[in-house]
This record gives sequence, C-alpha cells and structure tokens, in this order.
Amino acid sequence: MTDTATLTVDGQEYSLPIIEGTEGERAVDIRALRAQSGLITLDPGYGNTGSCESAITYIDGERGILRYRGIPIEQFENQPNFVEVAWLLMFGSLPDAAEYDRFSTLLTDTANIDESMKHHFQGFPRTAPPMAMLSAMINALSCFHPEFQELDDLKTFEGAAARLISKVRTIAAYAYRRTHGMPYIYPDPELRYVPNFLHMMFSQPYRQYVCDDAVRDALNLLLILHADHEQNCSTSTVRMVGSSRANLFASCAAGVCALWGPLHGGANVKVLQMLDAIHTGKMTPEEYVKLAKDKSSKVRLMGFGHRVYKSFDPRAVVLQRMAERLLSGRNDRDPLLDIARRLEEIALSDSYFVDRNLYPNVDFYSGVILRAIGIPVDMFTVIFAIGRLPGWIAQWREQNESPDARISRPRQIYTGNRETGYRSRLGSAKAG
Repeated sequence: MTDTATLTVDGQEYSLPIIEGTEGERAVDIRALRAQSGLITLDPGYGNTGSCESAITYIDGERGILRYRGIPIEQFENQPNFVEVAWLLMFGSLPDAAEYDRFSTLLTDTANIDESMKHHFQGFPRTAPPMAMLSAMINALSCFHPEFQELDDLKTFEGAAARLISKVRTIAAYAYRRTHGMPYIYPDPELRYVPNFLHMMFSQPYRQYVCDDAVRDALNLLLILHADHEQNCSTSTVRMVGSSRANLFASCAAGVCALWGPLHGGANVKVLQMLDAIHTGKMTPEEYVKLAKDKSSKVRLMGFGHRVYKSFDPRAVVLQRMAERLLSGRNDRDPLLDIARRLEEIALSDSYFVDRNLYPNVDFYSGVILRAIGIPVDMFTVIFAIGRLPGWIAQWREQNESPDARISRPRQIYTGNRETGYRSRLGSAKAG
C-alpha cells in the first residue's frame, strides 16, 4: 500500500501520495491538490519544491555526497576525462570503446563553426561580456543547424549534443579573442577536447600553445565537477524553457543567461576578488575573518556555505587536492592559494562558521585553479558553462522523453489591487 499524507483544511481532509526515490528521499505529491481543493502551495525560490523526478544526479547535502548516474564524483579524480563523463550524463552509462571513439571523432569533426558565424562576433563591442556572446552564439547555432530542431531519434540527438559540446569551445575561445582584438585560431583536429580549447584560446599565429598534462587534467576535472548539479537555477531554466518544446540550442542558451548571474556561475569570481583584496591590501587572513564576523562590516567570506550542502561540498574537497597538485613545485606558486588554505583552516576551526555550516564550496578553489591555468577572470563563468553543458543536455533530454512532461507553469498568490474601475487621469485632450 502506498503511503499517503493527509492535509486538513477547513475541516476537509485531502489524501496526498508519498513518492520515494531510490535513495530514500520522500516527497508529498501535490499534483492533484488544486483540482481537489482549490489550494496551491507557496515556496518562494523553490527551496523545498521538487520540480521533477530525475535519474541523472544525486545529492545528499547533509552527508556531502554528489553522484553522477550513481558514480561518486571522487572516482573521476585520478584520470579525469570530461568527454567520458559527458556521455555518462547524457546517455545513462559510461561509453564503451566504440561509443567513445565515435563520439570523440564527432567532437573533432564538428569543432569548426560556419565561417559566416565569425562575422557575428564583429557585431559585438570589444567590451561585450563573454557570457553575452556565448548565449547569443549558441542561439545562433540553431539557425545554422535546422536539422536539429526536432530530435526524434537517438542518432540525431547524439549529433546535436556533439555539435553543442564541441562548438561551445570554439565560440568561447572566439569570444575571448574578440575582446582582446586577437585573430581567431581554428581548432586543431590532432588535439583532444581540453588541449584543443586552450589552443584556440591562447595560440598565436606561428606560435602554438602547448598544454601540459597537469593543466589538461586540472581543466578536465574542473569541467567534470561542474557538469551537473541537480535542479539548480540554470538547469531548472533549461528544463523550463525546454518544457515549451523549445529546441536544445535555445534551451541551453537560456541556461547560459541564468548561469551568468553573480549568485550562480559568477561566485568564483567573487572568491578570487576576495583573495586578491587580502593579498594586495596586505591584510592577514585572520584580520579578514575577523571583519567577516563583524555584523557591522560589509565584508563577506566568499566561497563558503552552499544552498544544498550542510557539510563539505565534495567538489571542493577534490579541487583542493587538484590545486595542490597543479601548483606544487612551481617557482611561481600562487600566493592566493596559501591565503585560501589559511582561510579554510581558520574557518573550519572557528565555531562561528562551523555552527552555521559554512564550509568551503566548489567556488573556493576553482578560481585559483583557473587563474593558475591562465584563464582571465571574465572567462571564469564561460568555463563553468562549458562544463555544465552536458548536464543541461542530459536534463533537457530526460524531460523531453518523459511521458509526464508538461509545460512549466508556476502559480502565484496575488497580492495586488482588488477589482478597480477604469478612470483615466489623462483628460480628453490626450485622447487617441
């Protein structure tokens, strides 16, 4: 017998089914509540509202767990392969050798964008934010690939997904080069996914950028750790736009816009700005933490705490180790990493932060790693978008194939005027 919850309103009882997930998560199913009672639920920010049932990503915020299709994200650390994880998210299982080779070849073969698309970049001012260009150009891709407006079979979906995941690197690199007045660099078919992206970012005519193994692994891991994160703001946006049957390109372009916000994808920029302010201001981490605890101060400890995780963000634990591997032994060891480590030590031993569950999150170390790779600050969120794209694609596909899919249409509680008569205040002289 299915468990139920009973809601009593004005003496009337309503029976609501209890839904249970594979990890024991339980939810009250309110789909029939309005039809039965005329009532809706109110949950600003959707902090306690489940919008879907999904088999892609599992998070346990209390225990600091993140799994992709059941695989703990820590298990991708030693041999990080972003392309492999992208396939896992989109298709539900790790690729075999034939699937991986086919998809990798497709990524290589489709890396170029149509030559006429390059002219679109000229329409943006040099000062245009790269995220604005990224969103616009992903949307424009749908015009150049009308064959992917309808994804009716697995082969067509795979082709559309490969083009998005491949070309997003090219668009991102060209956006960066546009803002710096540099010539566009074509993708190199001899390079793998991450080295090819960095080649398009940093190579110059007659002087090719060579990506070493440490940088390749660091960026692969960073992209993997950002690849999906359940129903966050940008993913929910992709699902909401996709629920109208908008095409995959348009839906992902909307996700870029949602990610652009400083409370979402731009958080690691704030962390780096904080670390730099401590360093250039010759302030000690102890002095900064003291200011952060002062309620009369506007100083905030950036990169700590998370909407979901109430203990360690597991992604931050992995990135902390990667940052140490990437920067250890370098003559130009980044002083910001030492500041970050000291801030972490102070916060984790201070009851003020521990009692408030303010542990390091993924943004705390990602900015330091991107800085070490040479990625400029205005491209941080673009890197986040490249990483998150497979998750958006997977979520779009899952929703699109669900037999229960409906167009998203939240309700509201109206708090405006009651019915009011029309009385113009313009006077007859202003008529028409």
